[in-house]
Amino acid sequence: MTETEFIEGLRSHNANAYGKLLDDFQQNVFATCISFVPNKEDAEDIAQEVFVEVFKSIAKFKGDSKLSTWIYRITTNKCLEFIRRKNTKKRFAFMQSIMGNAIPMDKTSYFTEMNHPGVILENKEKSETLFLAINQLPEAQKVVFTLHKVDGKSYQEISDITEKSLSSVESLMFRAKKNLQKLLEHFYKNDK
Repeated sequence: MTETEFIEGLRSHNANAYGKLLDDFQQNVFATCISFVPNKEDAEDIAQEVFVEVFKSIAKFKGDSKLSTWIYRITTNKCLEFIRRKNTKKRFAFMQSIMGNAIPMDKTSYFTEMNHPGVILENKEKSETLFLAINQLPEAQKVVFTLHKVDGKSYQEISDITEKSLSSVESLMFRAKKNLQKLLEHFYKNDK
């Protein structure tokens, strides 16, 4: 089955095409989700949302990029939406706790819940610190860094997924590394 036939199958809601979609993309979509949101249950939920979105939006797919690139773009956007919602809830809970009309907020950060299969470090604390630092990067830098360093995507793939120029991706990566260096330097200085 060619990609064109595959896409036509998806557009006509063919069960075999949807089976192939899940077979071909389920693991990679989940891996990308867990790179952004290192919690298995939430990553699984987001991955499900991605496939629902693909199902609902396949008719709008223009074919300007590869299908896989389009799916990763949806995945990245769904992850960022989730992170924004999570951060908004945390800020709201924090504001409520300041006002004194709420249960004090849990001190542990959601993003240190390390269930990420791609990160195997002897020292769990180091991986938690890294994810915490990545989460503090500006959104565009976080996306580029995560897709490249955690997900293993090439700069060209990231350029396609984010619809940014190659030089823009390289610049964002450079700034992300510099910012992480500062964040981690600060952490380790305070840790002594």
